[in-house]
Amino acid sequence: MKSVADLGDLSGTRVLIRCDFNVPLDADKNITDDGRIRAALPTLTTLREAGARVVVMAHLGRPKGEVNPKYSLAPVAARLSELLGVDVKLAGDVVGESAKATVEALGDGDVALLENVRFEPAEESKDEAARQELAAKYAAFGDLFVSDGFGVVHRKQASVYDVAKLLPNAAGFLVAKEVGVLRKLTESPERPYVVVLGGAKVADKLAVIDNLLKVADTLVIGGGMAFTFLKAQGHEIGDSLLDESNLQTCLDYLEQARQAGKQILLPVDVRVADGMDFDARQTKGDVEVVSSANIPAGKQGLDIGPETEQLFADAIKGARTVFWNGPMGVFEIEALSHGTAAVAQALTEVDGLSVVGGGDSAAAVRVLGYADDAFGHISTGGGASLEFLEGKELPGISVLEEDN
Repeated sequence: MKSVADLGDLSGTRVLIRCDFNVPLDADKNITDDGRIRAALPTLTTLREAGARVVVMAHLGRPKGEVNPKYSLAPVAARLSELLGVDVKLAGDVVGESAKATVEALGDGDVALLENVRFEPAEESKDEAARQELAAKYAAFGDLFVSDGFGVVHRKQASVYDVAKLLPNAAGFLVAKEVGVLRKLTESPERPYVVVLGGAKVADKLAVIDNLLKVADTLVIGGGMAFTFLKAQGHEIGDSLLDESNLQTCLDYLEQARQAGKQILLPVDVRVADGMDFDARQTKGDVEVVSSANIPAGKQGLDIGPETEQLFADAIKGARTVFWNGPMGVFEIEALSHGTAAVAQALTEVDGLSVVGGGDSAAAVRVLGYADDAFGHISTGGGASLEFLEGKELPGISVLEEDN
């Protein structure tokens, strides 16, 4: 896999680059977390300073192949202009006349941003021929292709996979760093190695658990997914989230860990309430702390409790390598953010490599006020990170490893 440093003299060269600018917006279309834009700056700045003519492809949201002003990249272009200190020109379309004119007008060191690639129906098509036809239009805008959108490399899409087959290509600094970190986690982690998994659904993490039980020393499981494990052990979980179809699977994992001499740590106490009103950012009824072995009927587990915070933190701080994906509770509600905050704080105290695995975990640490450099690495791709750790082949990475 070539890197940007292997591309040679780029002066006057048109470089087509895929970034992941799928950033959250508020109701007024203000960007609430620009982390993914900042993550692309090292590659974009290097290309600019080398005199390349930079053409950026990116997506925002899920417009499903239709032009929708709600998902325009205009806010991204404005923020990217501020961060780069140059005027980033936003094309009015993806591969139409505006895009062609915008690219044609670029000078050395200039940057253009094509409109949301997901406005094109063929971008995410299962029809390979349709994707290839669109990819050829993308390729007409560049002499080289750089892949720097790690959050989409697990997708076989025209701007990620197919275009890389048409142009000499390389990995941007962000993608190269992400792959390097994740390979450490799966191939050569310093020990003890602790994996912390949270989030709502067990089903979302089954393949990760299956693969990481082979390499991790301890699995720490919180969030909504913990309740299926607790139920599998025979505990009462009240109205907490439950995936009945995976009760036996959870029991099998617990036994597998026991036989391998490894730990799966589960909550010993939890914060419960009668439910929550997510839109109003508040719980229904008061929050109480109860034993995880006997959650009262009618109560819903919504965060780990204080004893569990200490248990999990001790395991994390004693590790040399930690990977974390998924919050411990509903961190967007202040009363239910304590468990996630405790895990985040523990990761900042790891004497070794601490990796925040993108998605909700990355959002949580920023909402909770932690600086990015408090951790060894914050991934920009939750889904891509998990699929890598599951042992899956990522199309957007494998295509860069082909001879080109």
